[in-house]
Amino acid sequence: MANVEMSGKVAPKEATRIEVGVVGMTCAACVRRIETAVRAVPGVRDAQVNLVTHRATLHVEPGTATVDDVAAAIEDAGYEAVRTSVAAPAVAGKAAGTAEAPSALEDAEDREQRTIRRDLKVAAALTVPLLFVAMSHGLVPWTETPYGRWLQLALATPVVLGPGRRFFRLAWSAAKHRASDMNTLVAIGTGAAWLYSVVALVAPGLFPHGAHGRAPHLYFEAAAAVVTFVLLGKTLESRARKRLADAVRGLVSLQPKSARLVRDGVETEVPIVSLVRGDHVLVRPGERLPADGTVVDGASAVDEAMLTGESLPIDKSAGDKVYGGTFNRSGALTFEVTTAGEGTALARIVEAVEQAQGSKAPIARLADEVSGIFVPVVVTLALTTLVVWAWLDPTAAGIAVAVERFVAVLVIACPCALGLATPAAVAVGTGRGAELGILVKGGAALEASSRVDLVLFDKTGTLTTGKPVLTDVVDVSGKGENRLLSLAASAEHGSEHPLARAVVVAAVARGLAPAVASSFRSVTGSGVEARVEGERVHVGTAAWLRQEGIDTSSLEEEAERLASLGRSPFFVAHAGVLVGLVAVADAVSPTARAAVADLRAAGIAVAMVTGDRTRTARAIAAELGIEEVFAEVGPEGKARIVAEQRAKGRIVAMVGDGINDAPALAGAHVGVAIGTGADVAIAAADIALLRGEIGSLVTALSLGRATLRTIRQNLFWAFVYNVIGIPVAAGVLFPWTGWQLSPVLASAAMSLSSVSVLMSSLRLRRFQPDAKSHQGASARSR
Repeated sequence: MANVEMSGKVAPKEATRIEVGVVGMTCAACVRRIETAVRAVPGVRDAQVNLVTHRATLHVEPGTATVDDVAAAIEDAGYEAVRTSVAAPAVAGKAAGTAEAPSALEDAEDREQRTIRRDLKVAAALTVPLLFVAMSHGLVPWTETPYGRWLQLALATPVVLGPGRRFFRLAWSAAKHRASDMNTLVAIGTGAAWLYSVVALVAPGLFPHGAHGRAPHLYFEAAAAVVTFVLLGKTLESRARKRLADAVRGLVSLQPKSARLVRDGVETEVPIVSLVRGDHVLVRPGERLPADGTVVDGASAVDEAMLTGESLPIDKSAGDKVYGGTFNRSGALTFEVTTAGEGTALARIVEAVEQAQGSKAPIARLADEVSGIFVPVVVTLALTTLVVWAWLDPTAAGIAVAVERFVAVLVIACPCALGLATPAAVAVGTGRGAELGILVKGGAALEASSRVDLVLFDKTGTLTTGKPVLTDVVDVSGKGENRLLSLAASAEHGSEHPLARAVVVAAVARGLAPAVASSFRSVTGSGVEARVEGERVHVGTAAWLRQEGIDTSSLEEEAERLASLGRSPFFVAHAGVLVGLVAVADAVSPTARAAVADLRAAGIAVAMVTGDRTRTARAIAAELGIEEVFAEVGPEGKARIVAEQRAKGRIVAMVGDGINDAPALAGAHVGVAIGTGADVAIAAADIALLRGEIGSLVTALSLGRATLRTIRQNLFWAFVYNVIGIPVAAGVLFPWTGWQLSPVLASAAMSLSSVSVLMSSLRLRRFQPDAKSHQGASARSR
C-alpha cells in the first residue's frame, strides 16, 4: 500500500490546510494521479495523499484554492471526493478533525464496498452458467447451436457492461492522464474478448472459413471470468484496508468526547476541544483522562498500559503527570491541563500509526507496477501484428487473419492470471493461517514475513501473561506461609490495587478465607494498613514500614534478590513486628521460552523492547535467553527503535499486544499482535496470533514464506504464458515452423494459466507447521 511521503517542507504560518476524503483509490498509481491532479489546482503549495486513511491533505495559499476546487480536481481524475473538513489555518492543528471521525467519508467508503460486493454477486451469478455453456465443448448438444451462442452473449454482456464498467471508466481516466494500471489491463482484455466475440457471432463471414459454415470461436466466458475474478480480488483488498483504517479509529476512540471542567468549585461538562492549558479537570473512577496534565488533588491508580505497556496501574497523587486517554481506576483525580489536542501523547500515537501505515511492502502493488510497462508493450505488439499481417496480405482474407491474430495477442495477454497471482495465493494462505490461529492481513505482510531476520518483542502481555500473580511467600515468624499469606490477604482485601488483588486471589486459591479487617488505610505508593483480629497489619515497602517504626533489615537482602528477578516484594508486619514478605510478578508466558529458542535456532535475532523498568526487563530477558534489551521506552521510542533497526538493513518483525505498541507494529516490516491484546494493536498489526500466545510466531513466519513463494511462482508462470504465447499468437514463428495460435488456442492458454495459478495456490491448503523448517530460512530467502 502506498502513501506519499511527507515532503519535509514546513508550510508557512499563513497557509491554509484543506482535507478532502477520496473514495475509489486502489493502488499506488491512484495516489500519484490524484496528487498530480490536485497540485495542478492554482494556489496549492503541497499535497499528500494517504491510501490507508483515504484522505488528501493540502496546504494552499490563503484566499486561493477552496475545498470545492480540490474536490473538483479529484472528481475530474475519476474518483469520488468527500468533503471531510472546511479550510482551516494550517497551524490550528488537527486534533479536532481527528477526533470527530468524519462520518461522510466512512459512509462513502462503506457505499463503495457494498457496490463492489453487489457487483461481485451479479458477475458470479452470470459467469457460472456462462462457463458451463461455453466450456461444455459439445457434451451438452444444444450449447453448440446458435441458441447456445446467443445465450453466451446474453450472459456475458450484463457482466462486461454492468459490473465491468468500473474498469473501463478507471482505465479511461488513467489514459486521460497518460497512465496505465491494472484497470487498463482488465479493460483491454475484457473489451477485446467481448468485441471479438460479438463480431464473430454477428458477422462470422468476416473470419477465415466462416463463409464455409465454420463458426468462429467465442470468448464471452473469458471476458466475464476476468471481471468476476478481479472483483473478487478487489473485495479482499477492500476488507484488508478497512481493518487498517480501524486502527486509527480505535486510537481516537480512547479520547473521551467531553471533560468535567472545575472552576471556582463548580463542575461543568464541556467538549474536550474547548480545553486549554491551565484548566482544572475532575476525573472520576472508571473514566478516561481527556488531556495531558499534572495532578493537583486526589490519589488514584491509573492504567497507563496504552503508553508504557506496563500491566500494573501506576499510583498517582499531587504533582504526578497524567496523560490523555489513560484509564483512571480507583480514585477521583483533579488535574491541571498542560497539553490538549494534537500535542497530547495519544494524538502523537495516532499520528505515528497513520504515518507508519502509509508505507508497506511493494508486493501488493506488483501487478499494478508491472502493468505500467506490460500494457503499452502488449498493445504495441498487438497493433504491430495487425499492421504487419495486413500489409503482407491486403486481401479480405488476409485482413481477417490479421484481425484474428491481433485479437489472439490481446486474449493471450489477458490479465486474468496476472490479477489472480497475488489474491488467490493470499486468500488460500490466509485461510490456512486462520485454521492455524493466525490472521494475516494481505500480501504485503506475507512478503516481509518471509525475510524477517530480527524479531523485537514487547514484554508485558507478550513474553509475559500481563497479569500479576503471587510468586513468593517468605515467612520468618515460624507460623508458616499460609498464616503469613492470610494476614496479608486480610489487610489487602479492602484495596482495589492489582497487586493487592493478586495476593487475595492467591490466598483464596489456597483455601484461605481473608479475615474481616477494620480501620483500613491505604497510602498511595507505599502500602496498606488494617486491623486484623485486633492487631495492626502492615503490607508495603521497606521505606514505609521503617517510617512506621518496624525493622525490615532481616529481609531486605531477600527482597533485593527477588527484585533483581523482576518481582515486586512487599513486607508484612503483624503487631509492629516483621513476620515475612510476599512477592508479586508478571509471570513469563508458558510458550515464550520455546518461541525464543525456535527463533534463535532459525538464525533470527531476538530483542526485547519494553516500557518497563530496566532491572525487571533484564531479569525476564535473562530467564528467556534474550541478550539485547531496550527498556523504559514509550510508544514513540519503540517506533524509533524499529526505524533505527530498519535503517541498519534489518528486516524487522515487532511483536506486541498493547495500544502503546501500535506505532511500532505499524512501522515494522511485519507487525505481529497477540490476539488477546488491544483491538488497536491487532488492527495496526500485519499478523495477529489469534490464540493469544507467541508459540505460533514461527509458524506464521513459515506460512508467510510458503505463501510468498507461491505468489512468485504464480507470477512467473503467468508471465511465461505471455512470453511464449504472444510471439506464437502474433504469427512470428509461422514462416519457419508453421506454428500459429488462433484465438481458440489463445483462450485455452489463458484458461490454463488461470487454472495453474489456482492449483498452485491451493497447494497452500496442505501447509503444515514445522518449526524445523524455519531453520536457515533467513539465509535462503535473502
